[in-house]
Amino acid sequence: MPEILNTTSNFIQNEINNDLQNGRYGEGVHTRFPPEPNGYLHVGHAKSICLNFGLAQQYGGKCNLRFDDTNPVKEDVEYVDSIQADVKWLGFSWDDRMFYASDYFGQLYDFAVQLIQAGKAYVDDSTAEEIRAMRGTLTEAGKESPYRNRSVEENMDLFTRMKKGEFGDGEKVLRAKIDMASPNINMRDPVIYRIAHTTHHRTGDEWCIYPMYDFAHPLSDAIEGISHSICTLEFEDHRPLYDWLLEAVGFDAATRPRQIEFARLNLTNTVTSKRKLRQLVEEGYVSGWDDPRMPTISGLRRRGYTPAAIRAFCREVGVAKANSLVDVAMLEHCVRDDLNNNADRIMAVLRPLKVVITNYPEGQKEYMLAENHPFKGGHRYVPFTRELYIEQEDFMEEAPKKFFRLKPDGEVRLKHGYIIKCDEVVKNEDGSIRELRCSYDPESKTGGATANRKVKGTIHWVSAEDAVRAEVRLYDYLIETDEKGEVPADFLAAVNKNSLEVLHDALVEPSVRLTAEGTHYQFLRQGYYVVDKDSTPEHLVFNRVVGLKDSWAKAKKG
Repeated sequence: MPEILNTTSNFIQNEINNDLQNGRYGEGVHTRFPPEPNGYLHVGHAKSICLNFGLAQQYGGKCNLRFDDTNPVKEDVEYVDSIQADVKWLGFSWDDRMFYASDYFGQLYDFAVQLIQAGKAYVDDSTAEEIRAMRGTLTEAGKESPYRNRSVEENMDLFTRMKKGEFGDGEKVLRAKIDMASPNINMRDPVIYRIAHTTHHRTGDEWCIYPMYDFAHPLSDAIEGISHSICTLEFEDHRPLYDWLLEAVGFDAATRPRQIEFARLNLTNTVTSKRKLRQLVEEGYVSGWDDPRMPTISGLRRRGYTPAAIRAFCREVGVAKANSLVDVAMLEHCVRDDLNNNADRIMAVLRPLKVVITNYPEGQKEYMLAENHPFKGGHRYVPFTRELYIEQEDFMEEAPKKFFRLKPDGEVRLKHGYIIKCDEVVKNEDGSIRELRCSYDPESKTGGATANRKVKGTIHWVSAEDAVRAEVRLYDYLIETDEKGEVPADFLAAVNKNSLEVLHDALVEPSVRLTAEGTHYQFLRQGYYVVDKDSTPEHLVFNRVVGLKDSWAKAKKG
């Protein structure tokens, strides 16, 4: 397994080290990644995956994959499958330790009965609105429910009938009996079971009552023998309830799981709320959960981000105790760095402009030797003919002094090929440029008498006869933000209507004609691109992964 964590210890590693030195958790470090299968995982989950599996790797321990499938109203097998695919794609394995909270429904029910019999839980007939009102505020204590002092016998009877399906959704709930005056609102008799007459994707209609997350999570951890329950910072205020439940049902304080919180990943220009991401999908702002503009792991994968780059990013971000906003340019830097080392180079013309080399023999074709990668080596042959295409932006009719590409009477070197000179600009009736008439220096190719003649510009090109037409999708940030990169409250109003530009007439080298989905290339002078899943042998589709400009690397040097 590749390196996941920084070599410098973080505060979580320090806590684990202290536990091990004190003789706690003699069976070793055992973590878990517990996603709820109600949507696709996003880049924030990638940080949690890398942390939990990385800690297990570092300490020679184990990491479970456990689905928190306690809310059948929002869950689906599609999400279960996608989560497994994402974790594997990132490079991790749970071996034979894939579990579901629903595996423990029987045990969780028994724990609830145990709390009732100990006088630590009661059935409440209050509505959700009434319970919310009774909880109080941060400065005002809560109020006890009129049903709080029901007898154990009455609570057992009602809870049993809840399980049998005698009551409707929302008619009754089971609440832990803790302290309505607690300064921590989470300890003010939280709901631990609710009624939901909904078919569960695994248990079918066996159950019509389901445990709440705050009840199922700590008990599932304890059942699985988890040593360290690593959660994001929003669960810090839930830790007293986590500990209370484990103690209330009798788990030994010396060996039961410890909850430790870390700051979640917040990225500039990025929405990482499952609810908001679902809204973008369901309301048609994107083509699906794997739209390359989405920060979902499946979206990043389709965009062309690599597992190694995401792992590197998570190492670079590190683990902190306080929430902060990370510049998305840092993630792009990690992607660019990985692809720079691994992606082969090819030539592609995104917005073609025709060039006719008038002194090159008609019908002649030669093959130019081109290097595939500056570090890894390898070569290919690129066809060169009388008619070529270059980028429209590589020609300027009225060029400024420091424009070192092609211009009237100006010279430029064609990458891997000859030096050419623009002799004539041919225009359409509307004044737009139709083609350029150029001449070439036959001795300027590698090995020729003028091969070392210096010209200030080098541009890429493709043969008009041999180039393969391709669809190229150019992506920008999906959400427009302020100068700090923060997402506004009304995020739908900030959706960037220009986040996708599709070029239908791009041209690429013929060497990529049968390239497989997911293959990466650097389009010389353009950026990094990946073959999209929509590609066929007859219709190539490329997604732009990231451009060549690296603002994060420049900022670090500054």
